[in-house]
Amino acid sequence: MIFALYALAALAEIAGCFAFWAWLRLAKPIWWLAPGLVSLAIFAWLLALVPSEAAGRTFAAYGGVYIVASILWLWLVEGRLPDRWDMSGAAICLAGAGLILLGPRG
Repeated sequence: MIFALYALAALAEIAGCFAFWAWLRLAKPIWWLAPGLVSLAIFAWLLALVPSEAAGRTFAAYGGVYIVASILWLWLVEGRLPDRWDMSGAAICLAGAGLILLGPRG
């Protein structure tokens, strides 16, 4: 359940940010901002649903998932094949997110 929330939140955040990127950098029409804002609101709502006693830990662990999702976006949406540095960096970040999320608490 936690991974699904993180994955959906990452998709919503990346889509929302991409809408702004497309408007500013790719000369898309201004109406692209409307779905971007909705998507960013959905992202915040989904991340708030993650069961955790601390927002900071939730956000930190999410960072690794976001990085992996961004690399997937690069490949699947933007059509650019990630290189070995993209993949290695994403793997390191995901491992760090796993430590934060699953590490023993004492």
